[in-house]
Amino acid sequence: MLSISHRGQQMPSSPIRKLVPFAEAAKKKGIKVYHLNIGQPDIETPKQIMDAVRHADFKVLEYSHSAGHESYRRKLVEYYKKTGIQIDHTQIIVTTGGSEAILFGFMSCLDAGDEVIIPEPFYANYNGFAVAADIIVKPITSVIETGFALPPIEEFEKVITPKTKAIVICNPNNPTGYLYSRQEMETLKQIIIKHNLYLFADEAYREFCYEGEHISAMHLKGVDEHVVLMDTISKRYSACGGRIGALVTKNRKVLDTVLKFAQARLSPPSFAQILGEAAVDLPDDYFDGTKLEYLKRRDTLVKRLNAMPGVFCPNPGGAFYAIARLPIDDADRFCQWLLESFSYNQQTVMLAPATGFYGTKGLGSNEVRFAYVLNTDSLNKAMDCLEKALGQYQTQVMNAGVGVLDDKLV
Repeated sequence: MLSISHRGQQMPSSPIRKLVPFAEAAKKKGIKVYHLNIGQPDIETPKQIMDAVRHADFKVLEYSHSAGHESYRRKLVEYYKKTGIQIDHTQIIVTTGGSEAILFGFMSCLDAGDEVIIPEPFYANYNGFAVAADIIVKPITSVIETGFALPPIEEFEKVITPKTKAIVICNPNNPTGYLYSRQEMETLKQIIIKHNLYLFADEAYREFCYEGEHISAMHLKGVDEHVVLMDTISKRYSACGGRIGALVTKNRKVLDTVLKFAQARLSPPSFAQILGEAAVDLPDDYFDGTKLEYLKRRDTLVKRLNAMPGVFCPNPGGAFYAIARLPIDDADRFCQWLLESFSYNQQTVMLAPATGFYGTKGLGSNEVRFAYVLNTDSLNKAMDCLEKALGQYQTQVMNAGVGVLDDKLV
């Protein structure tokens, strides 16, 4: 009998996308669904960078260099210089989205069975990339009471073994929105020096910081060989479908190894590189308006959530995500129930259960992630739905017993 690989069986489902069939069914019933489950901004992709693609003029759509067009990499040097990161174009490998940068980094720096430490809750796809690379994620828990601050150094020390090869951070964080302080980044520096570890830094949301400054892993002194930056234009320019990212490091051995993986997949998308190159020439104040819009959305969301009985949402310092604790018994069940059994004025809201962002089984059962990617009017309507839903859920499901949906659980 034909079988599926062990790797395939271990690959986790996306906590963000697994409820899509229920959302589609709700829409077929005429219910409007407010999508706060996924980080797909409704901010318009800048016309200037779209025009660069529309007006591209060449007779043959050729492969680019496996590391990406040199012209784009040189443009990225200009971009990073504005953020205080000093590199040259040979220290950048353009990737197919930030996802490929993460996977290439894992496969280049770690062997099968090696371990990476990741503060949880974390971007769920780190689990998928770890399965693909045959490495092991060791979570250490950040807690909602501290706003998901970096766990104490002692918590890292507890899980470090001879197999530990790296720490992964996302800053600002997806899914919590937490922005790591300079002191926390210096703490990570101490750990990676003491234990000779890589620091993989996912900085996809660098531009969206509201409470303090962004301290890049590449701002840290004396750890150039340790730091691998993983980046993407997806959220920065609201260009998620472009699928263009970058792996950046000053470690030549890592770069040479990543390039071999890049050569095996031939080249990153050419049109998206044209788009990314044009993006560097956007006005310096481009992010000001976008950042103000997200700040307004954040403040709307957090205020509405914390006004609801039994709800607690810490104020996120960056990105466009927040995790809230709700008065519910099972986040997966609740998020499915919202789509399958609830509507208010023919409307409902789609959320991401936080269970899928934790590596430790059992955590996040009363937490959900919100992506505040909709305008404030839509956010307020979504919060109206949620407030009504929480009351109904407690009465209809929690107080009535939990067996009624067992046969349909995702």
